[in-house]
Amino acid sequence: MEIKPIARIRNNYNSKFGIPRQSGLTRVLSEIVFEREYRDVNYIKGIEGFSHLWLIWNFSESKDKTSPSVRPPRLGGNEKIGVFATRSPFRPNGLGLSLVELREIKETSDGTVLVVSGADLLNGTPIYDVKPYVEYADKPERPASSYASAPPKKIIVAFECYPDKGFFTDEKEYDSYLDQLVSALSYDPRPAYHTDEDRIYGTTFGDFDVKFKIKEGTLTIIDFIRLSAMD
Repeated sequence: MEIKPIARIRNNYNSKFGIPRQSGLTRVLSEIVFEREYRDVNYIKGIEGFSHLWLIWNFSESKDKTSPSVRPPRLGGNEKIGVFATRSPFRPNGLGLSLVELREIKETSDGTVLVVSGADLLNGTPIYDVKPYVEYADKPERPASSYASAPPKKIIVAFECYPDKGFFTDEKEYDSYLDQLVSALSYDPRPAYHTDEDRIYGTTFGDFDVKFKIKEGTLTIIDFIRLSAMD
């Protein structure tokens, strides 16, 4: 079977480091932008009646990397288990599955797009299918989740500096950017084995390279570097 993308994600996650390891955890907004041949609104007629959607997508930045066993971050990166018992990207077919909340349907220059929250996809990731979440069928009565039975612990996010407001169209866009950034970083993006409190980390979120440190359970943002200034 040959499959091709029907859409692509558009959001502020411009680097893999900093993306939550599961969907549904953050307030970060994403847009599902359909490929031209799927922009007929009949494809999504009735979708507004569903609160959540399943996305089937491609780990496009993890090509040709398959392993029968991996080290899940939730186990501290120390214990190996089978790849089919994880959500690792190192899979034979490189397919991801994410549950997102449908927040808005809006008209843009790229056709009708779906605005969703909680996506754990890198900006530009190809999406192969969109399916509605159906509670009576998709919510099991007695779920068990082994080593991932509880959500990851959140950490405090503090600001030592802020981005220049001049790079945003208005106060609303500025506030939304900061809110989404805090939501994304509050789940501690570091590998579990990183404990050096003097280390400076960086992730690209939107139009900025964001620098931060983590000490005693608090992530402190220390710098915002405009990406265009790095060219």
